[in-house]
Amino acid sequence: MRIIKLSCFEGANKARGLAVIIDVFRAFSCAPLFFHFGAKRLILEADTERALDLKHQISDSILVGEVNEVPIEGADMGNSPSEVVLRGKEFFEGKTVIHRTTAGVAGVHGAKAECEKILLGSFLIAKATAQYIKKSGAPQISLVAMGARGREPSPEDEACSEYIEHLLTGKSYDHVAAMGKIVFHHSAKKFIMGTKPYLPREDPIFCLQRDVFDFALIVEEEDGLLQARQVRPKF
Repeated sequence: MRIIKLSCFEGANKARGLAVIIDVFRAFSCAPLFFHFGAKRLILEADTERALDLKHQISDSILVGEVNEVPIEGADMGNSPSEVVLRGKEFFEGKTVIHRTTAGVAGVHGAKAECEKILLGSFLIAKATAQYIKKSGAPQISLVAMGARGREPSPEDEACSEYIEHLLTGKSYDHVAAMGKIVFHHSAKKFIMGTKPYLPREDPIFCLQRDVFDFALIVEEEDGLLQARQVRPKF
């Protein structure tokens, strides 16, 4: 197994083989929560206008999205895991979620042309993701840490990439050291400061939990749409 670690949009465009697109703050921490609360379908749409159109076209759909962290006007909610938890099963069960984000979702679209498979990556599903990769037998793995808005590396995504590499290979990983880099960096402090309502203080608490769910999320194209579905590797 050959592992290549990449970052940001440039990295997504260079990804080959089986790619894991990592977005800890916050897209792919939200994604497993949608399924936990009973969503039946998750569509990943990078284009804002198309995402809004899909919301009107698809019955029983919910648009979760942001542009540079600001919730999309006309969406049902912003890209916040704490808000997902507050809304819960009553809001998501049986619904189609349309997800638009600046880094993670856009990174999936950037990687899709050259990659054989794409998985979504975050701490919440890291162990299940690594287990799926091991069982897949894929010879080349691209771990893409999407970073801040897909343009600047961020410690939470880089740490998640290192953690998945650790799970795959046994390479040393120090989670305490990683958390020290993350929580004192501006990528987390912008939440902790609580100055913007669409960046809740609670979001990093949910995003930084490890191995909460026993499923990975694989991306497939159907009817011209990129969709994520659950896969449960056996441990």
